[in-house]
Amino acid sequence: MNRIEARFQALKTQGVSAFVPYITAGDPSMDLSEQLVLALERAGADVIEFGVPFSDPVGDGIVIQEAAQRALQRGASLRKVIAAVRSIRRTSQVPLLLFSYFNPILAYGIEAFARDAAEAGVDGVLCVDLPPDEADDYKLALDQAGLCTVFLTAPTTSDDRLRLVGAKCTGFVYYVSRLGVTGEQTALAEGLKDAVTRIQRLTGKPVAVGFGISTPEQAAAVAGLAEGVVVGSAIVRVVAQHGEDPALVETVETFAGNLAQAVKGQT
Repeated sequence: MNRIEARFQALKTQGVSAFVPYITAGDPSMDLSEQLVLALERAGADVIEFGVPFSDPVGDGIVIQEAAQRALQRGASLRKVIAAVRSIRRTSQVPLLLFSYFNPILAYGIEAFARDAAEAGVDGVLCVDLPPDEADDYKLALDQAGLCTVFLTAPTTSDDRLRLVGAKCTGFVYYVSRLGVTGEQTALAEGLKDAVTRIQRLTGKPVAVGFGISTPEQAAAVAGLAEGVVVGSAIVRVVAQHGEDPALVETVETFAGNLAQAVKGQT
């Protein structure tokens, strides 16, 4: 059992949901990204999604697209992201999930990627644009390296496909709660409770809900329905707004701390 699985199991016994923040690695710099990971851990993160910058992030909205472009312009790469994880592991054991598109992994070499990521201290990978029925080689390599394989589900996912995702997923299932791309929303998706219950039943795995969650109130509402609450764009926006500010790390820690407290029912 790796760190992601252990954390979800521990939280289940405590009766609370996981707070899963996302940041883009390399924005505003790789060194600051490492500091932000540690800040998110201090803020109460249970699992951190560490986004691998990609030039064509078709699943992401403008906030994360721009973060990826900034990171790439400053020389970020998958190898540097893995190196950053290795550095983070000198001081932290927080569960880390790489959030990537398939192209960087394929270019790296699937087996080499799985080996190097695991050796550096990565706990799992969410490959956004790799469907589970085309992921046999990828899953085999990650399984052999002891890495969780997280796959996406959506409001349109059929029952049969949910069962397939449940068979392929380890760690948790990521539920894209609304159609479209990532981004902050003023309201949660309708029918969220029924959707999460259906995914839990058909996959048999913990469910983390993402896409559109941006406020403590929304985070608290989702925490009452699912095992995990993912917040991405709202945090990446704070990073973008304060990237040149010496107080960036402290500002992100405070912002994420409010979300974490909401998820844990402490507000």
